Formats: sequence, structure tokens, C-alpha cells
Amino acid sequence: MKRRIRLSIATLCIAGLPLTAQVPNPTQKQPVPEQMTPTPIFRIEVVSRTTPAVNYRHRGGSTKIDFRGTPLMATAKGNATVESVRGVIRIEAEFKNMAPPSSFGPEYLTYVLWAVSPDGRPVNLGELTLNDYGAGSTSKLETTSDIQTFGLIVTAEPYYAVTQPSDVVVMENVIRKDTLGVVEDINAKYELLPRGTYTSQGRASEFRPIQVSKKDPFELYEAENAVQLARVAGADKYATDSFDKANDALNQAMRYQTQKPGQKPVITMAREAVLRAEDSRIIAIRAEKNEYEANQRAAAQAREDAERARADQAHQQASLEAQQRAQAESERAEAEKAKAEALAAAQTAQQERLAAEQAKREADEARQAAIAQQQQLAADADASRQLAARADAARLKAEQDQAELRRQLLAQFNMILQTTESARGLIVNMSDVLFDTARYTLKPGAREKLAKVSGIILGHPGLKIEVEGYTDSTGSDDYNMKLSENRANAVREFLVSQGLPPDSVTAQGFGKADPVAVNTTAAGRQMNRRVQLVVSGEILGTKVSSLKTGPGDR
Repeated sequence: MKRRIRLSIATLCIAGLPLTAQVPNPTQKQPVPEQMTPTPIFRIEVVSRTTPAVNYRHRGGSTKIDFRGTPLMATAKGNATVESVRGVIRIEAEFKNMAPPSSFGPEYLTYVLWAVSPDGRPVNLGELTLNDYGAGSTSKLETTSDIQTFGLIVTAEPYYAVTQPSDVVVMENVIRKDTLGVVEDINAKYELLPRGTYTSQGRASEFRPIQVSKKDPFELYEAENAVQLARVAGADKYATDSFDKANDALNQAMRYQTQKPGQKPVITMAREAVLRAEDSRIIAIRAEKNEYEANQRAAAQAREDAERARADQAHQQASLEAQQRAQAESERAEAEKAKAEALAAAQTAQQERLAAEQAKREADEARQAAIAQQQQLAADADASRQLAARADAARLKAEQDQAELRRQLLAQFNMILQTTESARGLIVNMSDVLFDTARYTLKPGAREKLAKVSGIILGHPGLKIEVEGYTDSTGSDDYNMKLSENRANAVREFLVSQGLPPDSVTAQGFGKADPVAVNTTAAGRQMNRRVQLVVSGEILGTKVSSLKTGPGDR
């Protein structure tokens, strides 16, 4: 089964520390913490890529896929044979026209093949060892995968033991025409770590590019790169034991190389150094992150303590000021009391005078209110008369517009097909001569007429069309009903194909019901074999709810 995976690649950094689902790749460029702000700074980088994937589950035999280079290495290509054997996927891949990994950055020494599952989980399938480190190198890899559904990508990496791909994606698989399976779209997300240099941050200045030479095993250069990247990450400080073991393994590999006992012990110790260096780098990153978080918590606690101290001091100052205000208020109240007693008699007299004035004002206000109420009632009555007059005028204008539109459409439709006006709306009649005999196929002439009708209706949004099919009484009821329905549906489908909204056009067959002439003569039967377009709508003054709902309704 073929699946297409939407790969959304994201890196999230908080205050200079990456928060990713996995420990960062050693090529990740660590962001510089923002200065002069206590608030964590969030940065998000998102890159999207679409890569095809294949479900190899329960397949017998093998199938092939191709690889093509991305814009980073456009001339690269490859192919792979993939086979499902007892629940394990076996992969044999070949690659050509590969550039030196260091061309993407001094920290890159090798390439790694990855399988990416639909849930975004990348799995390191193995290192691509180049036959030469010049342009146009080739590589082969035989490996296996435990996951059944995956897409394949190739990335440049500093060494083989990385657990998360960098964003230097140089190749991706391509589904061939002869790749077996069924296409299915899947959305998935996984993280690619952005390219980084070590020239501007932290201990980046300690990084020295590795110069690869054929005189020594390539694994020895990978070990050197892994150990120094671990040191740049702070492993010698945060993961001393693991880092020392990695360094010892590297030194032992270099001694073996000097003693020249053969490549096997050199490669063995070099790969041991890579694994231990990667372990120490991961431990260091986690420890540094924990230290950073602890420092952040300590700083937050210090800020909280300082804020609490300031709050306590402010509370004490507020209490003192409150006491002083209370004392001053007490003294003022005593003075006011004496003043109030002196003014009490004068206030009593003033109140009596004010009461008399208030009574007079209330009487005046009541009289004025009665006058205002009478005036308002008269104004309201006049406004109601004016409103009713405007409503009548608007209704009359709408009715005139509807009548004018009905007359206009009646004239336009009659120039194309016979049209009559009814309480249901305008009825456009199509005789059966517009159809093949005993069939529901529209003749070219009918299509031309219906196209003109459609053009008129499209010019008046809001119109509804009910297509009604009728037959004469010849033949069985079932046959006539089916023929009338098919003819009505054929007309509806043509109208919709001309641009009319599907929900504005309905179709219904009525068989031999509602004859417009007697069925005892050929002329009468021909008149009864017809399709009617009932054109209605609010803009014509006809409500859709008044349309015919069954045989015999008018």
C-alpha cells in the first residue's frame, strides 16, 4: 500500500534551550538567549516536505523504489529493493552522484538512511559509506526495518550514531510505476534539526573541522568528530565519566592505528568512541537543560522573595499612613460636629422652606408632564400615519416591480418556448418534439432553447424552477411515470450544467396526470406529452411553498 506522508518539520526553542521530542542532533545551532528580559523567548522554525511512503505489510516477494536528490544534491539518485520477510523489512539500496558531506558544513562527515513512520518517528537504518569522498561518489547499504509503513530519506550527519535526522535532507524515495500497492494519503509530523555552525556561540570556537583522508579508517574520523562535538556540547563538564570513556576509546583507536595491528580493532574502538560520545553528549544536553531550568527556578524564587519583601514593606507603610489618617479624621470630625450643631437650627428652617418650594415644583412638573404627554400622543399618531403611508407605497412599488418582472420574463420566455402565467408562477412548456420518440434524450434544438432559458434565469438570482414531466395515456402507468421522471431529470441536469444552482432546480414526473388535451386524438396526445418549467420565486411575487406537490394539484 502506498501512502503519502505530509512531513512537517519543527524546532521549538525557549529562552535559548531547545524543547524537542528527542535530544538535539549535534549539528543543531543553539540559539543565543535574549538579554535584558526575564521572560522566556519562544522561536519556532517550520519546514514542510511531502514524501511518499509505502506499506510493505504482508507482501510476498520484493518491490522496488527509486531515490532522487533534493535541491541540496539535485544530481544524486538511487534505488532500493524492499522485501517483507517474516515480519521484517529487508532493504538493499544503491546511491550514485553523491557529494562530500562536508560540502554542507564542516561538521558533516557521513550520510545516514532514515525510515520515517506515519506517526513521525524517524529510525536510523544505517550509515552510507562512500566509495570516495570526491564528487560523484557511490554507496551501497543492506539493512532491515521493524516498522512496516515508512518513507525513506537520506541526511548528512556528523557521524553514524545520531538518533534524530538533521535538516540536510539530500535524497528521498520516489514511488515507481511498478511499485506495487494502493495510494493512501497520511498526515504525519516529525522533527528535523536545523543546520548549525559553531563559530558564534558558547564553546563553538573549539570545534575544528575534520579533514578526511584515505590513509586512516573513516570510522576514526567519525570518532574524532563525535568526541569534539560532545566536548562542544559540554560533555566534559556535565557527563565526565561517559565523556572520558569516549575519549579513552578514541585514544585507544588512534594507538591501534599507530601500531597498525589491522583495521578491525581500530574500527571497533572508533565505533565504541562514537557511541560513548553520543551518550555523553545526550547526558550533557539534558544536564545543561536541567541546570538551566534550576537556575530559572532559583531566579524566579529570588524574584518572588524580593517581591514579597517589597509587599511587606508596602503593607507596613500603608498601615502607618492609615493610622495617621484615622487620627486626623477624628480631629476633623470633632470640629465638624461643633460646626454642625451650630448650623442645625438654620438647616431646619432651610428644610421647611425647601419643602414648600418642592411642593410647588412638583405641581408645576405634573402640569407640564400632562401637556407633554398630549403632545407626544399627537406626534406618535402622526408618525404612525406616515409610517403606514410609506409601507403602503413600498408594498405597491414591490408589487409593481414584481408584475413588471413577470411581464418581462413572460415576453422573453415566449420568444423561446410557449409560456403562460399562473398562480404558481410562469409555466414554460416544452413539447415532446424536443425529445427523441419514447426517449428522454434532449434534441440539439431543445438544448439550444434550454440554454437560452438558463441564460435568462441566471440574470435573476432567487428564481426557483420546478421541472415537471408528463406523458399521454398510451402505455402502462409505470412506464409513463418512469418516462416522465427521466425527461424531467434530463432537463434539470441540463439546466444545472448551464450554471443554475442545483438547489434551485427540482424535477418530478407525473406520468399521464394533468392532461391539457384529450388523449383520444394524436394531436391531443402530443400536447399531453410535455415537460413544463414552473418558474417562481419571491421576486415574482410567488412563494415557493405554493408550488405543485403532486398529481392533480394546480
